[in-house]
Amino acid sequence: MQEKILILDFGSQYTQLIGRRVRELNVYCEIHPFNNHPAIDETVKGVILSGSPSSVRDENAPHPDLSEIKGKLPLLGVCYGAQYLAHFFGGEVAPSNTREYGRANLAYINKEDKLFEGLSDNSQVWMSHGDTIVSLPENYEVIASTHDVENAAYRINGETSYAIQFHPEVYHSTEGTQLLKNFVVDICGCQQDWTPASFVETTVAQLKQKLGNDKVVLGLSGGVDSTVAGVLLHKAIGDNLTCIFVDNGLLRKDEFENVLDSYQHMGLNVIGVDASKKFLDDLAGITEPEAKRKVIGRDFIEVFDEEAHKIKDVKWLGQGTIYPDVIESVSVNGPSATIKSHHNVGGLPEKMNLKVVEPLNLLFKDEVRRVGKAMGISAELLGRHPFPGPGLGIRILSDITAEKVRILQEADAIFINGLREWGLYNDVWQAGVMLLPVQSVGVMGDERTYENVVALRAVASTDGMTADWVHLPYDFLAKVSNDIINKVRGINRVVYDISSKPPATIEWE
Repeated sequence: MQEKILILDFGSQYTQLIGRRVRELNVYCEIHPFNNHPAIDETVKGVILSGSPSSVRDENAPHPDLSEIKGKLPLLGVCYGAQYLAHFFGGEVAPSNTREYGRANLAYINKEDKLFEGLSDNSQVWMSHGDTIVSLPENYEVIASTHDVENAAYRINGETSYAIQFHPEVYHSTEGTQLLKNFVVDICGCQQDWTPASFVETTVAQLKQKLGNDKVVLGLSGGVDSTVAGVLLHKAIGDNLTCIFVDNGLLRKDEFENVLDSYQHMGLNVIGVDASKKFLDDLAGITEPEAKRKVIGRDFIEVFDEEAHKIKDVKWLGQGTIYPDVIESVSVNGPSATIKSHHNVGGLPEKMNLKVVEPLNLLFKDEVRRVGKAMGISAELLGRHPFPGPGLGIRILSDITAEKVRILQEADAIFINGLREWGLYNDVWQAGVMLLPVQSVGVMGDERTYENVVALRAVASTDGMTADWVHLPYDFLAKVSNDIINKVRGINRVVYDISSKPPATIEWE
């Protein structure tokens, strides 16, 4: 049985980050809503209570049932978790008089305590709360303080229960990983044996047992998630897996042929379907972004379904769902408001009457890449930037035509190939070109032109939740701009997008 740390989520924006930090220690953990977690059994080695946008003083403050946890298992309260363990067990929490947001330093640390073993004097931490713990219950002992916050960390005597007012999971807490290691390894006794190789071995064995001799169909996109899911399934069931790769006419230049070729070299059983005419015909005249997404999603389902029905006796639909998607769908506050609909395989299981198999649904994005590497998938495929499901359809900010797709494919190829040639590709999380619904005056030769404007976009990010624009070298931008204007007929102006997320999104539509 796989040992694990349970993280109870109170709705903090940082909860997934706690999970990722624990996983980086090769310790398996699961995130569950505080009010809907699995039974505590012998596989649970410890519990972490997350932060929360709520205050413990609110009438509707989240109340976890800790009867099977507190005093029985190692427990770590983070931010809201720390305030909860103080406030509802005899202490007092009140609005803070001093600013408790941002960087702070631990002025006092009890280095005899296991939780702070190996941490430096004045260790930098990140605070993010409006309340403060004014007084602790009787059997609670302070083990760290900042200049402004006396009760920055405490332990409960007679238990393996700890609490901290700061966030060890964020980068600004410079020794946060050490603190989490002290908790999950030294205090909880976790073995640190959850590695990419062990995940592959366990998952392949589980897939063999689950699928037996059944046939599985999987939609490949050329992206990291579907590729790694395909290789895992292939390891388990071989040619009983059929992969379908659909060309929607909105892929990057030569993408369909190149990706198809790389999949076939990996031994995957892949069917390539050129449905570009259908997609472009159905998108004619549509300018509204959400309407485009719906047409692309609907057409994908129709094409995929038609191809899948040509394969006899398929029982399962493989999907590249990853852990953040799973957490999002069962979050404390319910699924987040839909900012935009996702082109995925959303309606497929119902339409095709298939059972779903999701071999990656326990992994974060960076873990998917590590698992892919452990299976020998090429660094080029694993290092590919994320690419939106609707493809270039949402990078053409107007109605979509074959000519606009051609113009954008050419400009995009110059930009992306340039990033590779200049050694900049791996410094960027995601990059692309947007074809704007704007025409500008230019001069080419002795003639005035009135042609299209494109915007280059390149962002750095760890997970796509937030992103900063990349400070690409001016020389590089000048070269790319020149090449696009000189080589792509129909473009006479190039701009560079220097917006960060938030408030801007990575894509323009």
